[in-house]
Amino acid sequence: MNNVILAAAIAGSASAASAQNFSLSIVPSTTIISPSSSFTLSVYGDADVGTHLLGGAFSIDSNGDCVQSMQWTPAAWSAFNTDGGYAGGGDYNQVVFGQLVIPGIFPPAPGSENGSLIGSFFVQMDPAIGDFSINFQLVAGSPFTLETVDAVTGDTYQSSSGNLTLGSATVSVIPAPGVVSLLGMGGLMCTRRRR
Repeated sequence: MNNVILAAAIAGSASAASAQNFSLSIVPSTTIISPSSSFTLSVYGDADVGTHLLGGAFSIDSNGDCVQSMQWTPAAWSAFNTDGGYAGGGDYNQVVFGQLVIPGIFPPAPGSENGSLIGSFFVQMDPAIGDFSINFQLVAGSPFTLETVDAVTGDTYQSSSGNLTLGSATVSVIPAPGVVSLLGMGGLMCTRRRR
């Protein structure tokens, strides 16, 4: 009986050891902004397999009606890019990034190591619209979100065959002083005095 339990434990740890984990994270240049300002959202890719980022695709969803525009700029190592463009409302259509790697002929580009920057979104706020908090969420791409390559063996690994974690970021908008005073006056006008 103990041998059966030991064999099951070894088989379970072997399958856990072969699990492939991929992640995309999003890091804002600031977490507190004014309505008429701009900031960047940097996207990083990582995996526990392979040595370098090879390519992938993703998009962004948000509740950012106060976002006037967004523009994608891929990292310097990414040579093959497709930009789906700004969709409005703080959402961004799918972007595709990638590089050509043939071990011994075309090695991975410097800066594309696992954990590296994939690219950045430049976000411009609309001063007339005042959301108080914007949540940006990365969305999986098609046919896969992230692919890595082993620089020595040339083996590739795709997030569609493993576990994928997609990050998010929240940015708080500080309204202009005039907006705050209008909100305060509106609150005063809505209150009634009881006698």
